Amino acid sequence: MEAKNNKKTIWAWCMFDWANQSYNIVITSTIFPAYFVEVTKFNSKNTQMVTFLGHRYVNTVLSNYILGLSYLVVAAILPILTSIADYRGNKKSYLQLFTWLGSLACAGLFFFKPGTGLEIPMLCFGLASIGYCGGFVFYNSYLPQIATPDRQDAVSAKGFIYGYVGSIVVQVLCFIVVLEPNWFGITDDWLPARISFLMVFVWWIGFSIIPFRMLPKGQPNAGKHSYNVLTGGFKELAKVFGKVRKMPLLKRFLVSFFLYSVGVQTIMLAAANFAAKELHMPDAALISIVLIIQVVAVPGALIASKSSEKFGNVRTLVGLVAIWSAICLYAYFITNSTQFYVAAVIIGIVMGGVQSLSRSTYSKYLPENIPDTASYFSFYDVTEKLSIVVGLFCFGFVEAVTNEMRDSTLALDCFFVLGLIMLIVLMFKENKLRKQRVEVEA
Repeated sequence: MEAKNNKKTIWAWCMFDWANQSYNIVITSTIFPAYFVEVTKFNSKNTQMVTFLGHRYVNTVLSNYILGLSYLVVAAILPILTSIADYRGNKKSYLQLFTWLGSLACAGLFFFKPGTGLEIPMLCFGLASIGYCGGFVFYNSYLPQIATPDRQDAVSAKGFIYGYVGSIVVQVLCFIVVLEPNWFGITDDWLPARISFLMVFVWWIGFSIIPFRMLPKGQPNAGKHSYNVLTGGFKELAKVFGKVRKMPLLKRFLVSFFLYSVGVQTIMLAAANFAAKELHMPDAALISIVLIIQVVAVPGALIASKSSEKFGNVRTLVGLVAIWSAICLYAYFITNSTQFYVAAVIIGIVMGGVQSLSRSTYSKYLPENIPDTASYFSFYDVTEKLSIVVGLFCFGFVEAVTNEMRDSTLALDCFFVLGLIMLIVLMFKENKLRKQRVEVEA
């Protein structure tokens, strides 16, 4: 087994975040959402209603439902795949599989243009999401394998920082093509955005070659067996689930993580649509806002890592989720772009902190030197994906019923409050167990 805290291995691991965040910023946050709204409005003669598989939807509600469905698919298949990956010791193969799926689907979006139906583009949109999310669970599962517990907060933060910086670079490159197409002799108004989708494909798969080559393959965790791989996967999953149920801190953390992730992930995915529809902000402003969020997320991740060293992971998370809850409530009252810029800066800072610290906190609660890290991290990632499903469908449903996207922010804030309460309960439980251990040792 490769030694932990190896600098080259950690760098290669971080480069996967550098690569795949191109999807996150271009496809889910900036260029594709704006392009999707414009194309659907053009196709439906300047209305927000679209037809998909014979049914009528508000355009942004449809995109939220497709995203939610993709996360639901991931939540359904990943526990099986991660169990098989640990069982056979081939999680890198699944990392490669999902990365190719997601990046190729982004390339497929190049063919989405005015006059085309929505079925194929939405399929590519959903598959890109599945590829991104599916790869991330196997990527996350490397954390306890490559870093010791005392280094996991810093390594987790470093991974997110690489992702934020990489996303800024690729966004600027796409930004140049979209805003200055005449520099490249482009006269088709729809072509620059479509080119950016191809750029995501090249960036994502190109830089992923580094972790594909340098990350360890993993080792089988099965021994001899007389049953097929699928059965073995279910049996491994059942074993891990039984272990998780006996870990009081890990179990409580997963509950709180699910609740506050409903709000965190949905806000990150819906922020651009909120600014466009509720505040009527232009595309250039939306892209600049997302860039601001990514830039300030870098110090946010560093601050959270340092804070966890001084105050502990759970106490730091309590503070971060409390800020998220306040911002979510504040979003309901936003009426102009200046207020939204203020919210974006704060969201960026707490986003970087809560993402990196959540991952490392979960990793710290796992038993040391376990071989089945992918199976354990499947619970973490399935929890996150299910929270996104709940958040997106809740967000879309409230908007569909009230015709006001800002009403959806109040619904999300309820999840933040519940998650905050569960974190506080976890904090007290952790302190109690710590005191008990001290008394026993004394």
